[in-house]
Amino acid sequence: MKVTAIIADELVQNMKEYTHSSTVTEAITIALKDWLDLYAVKKLNAQIAQRSLFLEPADKIRAINRQL
Repeated sequence: MKVTAIIADELVQNMKEYTHSSTVTEAITIALKDWLDLYAVKKLNAQIAQRSLFLEPADKIRAINRQL
């Protein structure tokens, strides 16, 4: 897909530097993939927080750890 976008030069240069890309297209592609990955992790964390795991009291585990 071809897209025309107005992006500040400083932002593009920083993006190229941090992604170690030689082209703007490659830098934007890497940055967008990274952002989408981070978004997916945040979404997954939110789902996990809603359905947290309840464990038994930790006394048994503490006792085992103290023996080691």
